[in-house]
Amino acid sequence: MTATTPSAPPREPATMSVRGAAIWAMAGQYLSFAIQFITSVIISRFFLTPSEVGLFSIALAAALLVSVLQDFGLTRYIAGLPSIDDEVLARCSSVALLFSFVVAGLIAAAAWPMAHTYAQPALAPMLLIIAASYLFVPLAVVPLALMSRTMSFRGHFTVNVGGAIAQGSVALLLAAMGFSAFALAWATFASGFARGIIAQTLRPALPWPLRFDGLRPILSVGSRLTGLYTAYGLCARTPDMIVGKILGLLAVGLYSRAASLSDQFRMLISGAIGSVFYPAFARIRDRGEPLGPAYLRVVAGYTAIIWPGMAGLALAALPVVNLLYGAKWLAVAPLLATISLTEIFLVALPLSTDLGVLMGRINSLLALYLVETILSLTLLTVGCQWGVEGAAASRVVYGLTCVLLYARFVHGLVGFNVRALLAIYAKSAAASLAALAPLALTYLLWAGPAQISFPLLLATVGLGVALWAIAMVALRHPALDDLLGLLGHLPGARRLQSLLRALTSG
Repeated sequence: MTATTPSAPPREPATMSVRGAAIWAMAGQYLSFAIQFITSVIISRFFLTPSEVGLFSIALAAALLVSVLQDFGLTRYIAGLPSIDDEVLARCSSVALLFSFVVAGLIAAAAWPMAHTYAQPALAPMLLIIAASYLFVPLAVVPLALMSRTMSFRGHFTVNVGGAIAQGSVALLLAAMGFSAFALAWATFASGFARGIIAQTLRPALPWPLRFDGLRPILSVGSRLTGLYTAYGLCARTPDMIVGKILGLLAVGLYSRAASLSDQFRMLISGAIGSVFYPAFARIRDRGEPLGPAYLRVVAGYTAIIWPGMAGLALAALPVVNLLYGAKWLAVAPLLATISLTEIFLVALPLSTDLGVLMGRINSLLALYLVETILSLTLLTVGCQWGVEGAAASRVVYGLTCVLLYARFVHGLVGFNVRALLAIYAKSAAASLAALAPLALTYLLWAGPAQISFPLLLATVGLGVALWAIAMVALRHPALDDLLGLLGHLPGARRLQSLLRALTSG
């Protein structure tokens, strides 16, 4: 046997700046959102009924409940390593492959029991298709984690957009061919396949040859994080299943469409940025600097953007639903208005999970997750006694309890200044009211939600954005500098950035 020399650690590319990473992350999020959103509008308006969407929502919720095992903490584990070599990559890729079979097997095993529980035979083959899609997930898990480690979010952009294009194309084609809800299941399969192939092309990390030695550090981190992910999955994925079981397919179709639209809109505004903050906070921690000031900047950014966005969506729910989905979906509007307001509470203390993991407080985080899950499912079950409107209303109460539940925990992690936090809330709330004023006055003095035309709605939104910007400058909002910094990364925006900085400094 010939002797071999240890392989040198693979050279990692230079890390991207936080703002540069945020630009690529947002670009990928926006384009993926646009593709998925347009697809959902076309399918809902022309091809599928609320009951058909409800059937797929139950299948997807059941699959996602199990899929929390898929990552097994690999993204966080890889991001936290001081260095990485080929042997570590082989072990991580092998774990990803192993858990893809576990996830696919569990989803497949649940197919027939789910079909029997809901008295919907179509659920079984639909779940089998979704289960098969998870066999491709390990091809993307480790490459994306490696890209996150170096904040190479240009690669994330390519993977996410490529997956969205595959998903949207297959969904539209099969829905037009009459595949009903199965069009959405096959689209999920297509997305998983495309993401895996693209990720391996950009950053090869094939799980071969398999390495199952020396897995103790990976399994130690993964087993603890899996508890968090399982609790999160129960809290985030079971509402569709509960509403579907108690209230039926039509109700869950309406509820899931409202929840999905609210979640998509929130992700459009800021969802991608969250993936940038974890490695950014890891850098601050490693330098021994306090996390509190940086955390307040994050809170300022989230509340300054998401609060007016979600409040505006709630106020414009009826015309938005009517414009996008048509008359058969109008019952979604009051649910969307209610659920959108929940997001205001859920972003008041962002990154609680990421910071808890980063600071090694996984056990405390798990205990909080368990309490949160019990509260969420209990409130939803009780709310369903008043129909689908009650189910939506329970989400607002749930959001408020989350703020109360996590406030002390997050403060203990980063030590933010409470008075400064409340000042940020006040300024974000004032800017949000300025943004809502044009639409609210239009409803009151001119045309109500059922009568407002699209051009008038668009004009009031544009005026609201202008008033929001004026309020941000007048209030000297803490997020203003970061927002102007992001603006400077956009093509051709340097001159506008300089002008705005001159105005804010005056």
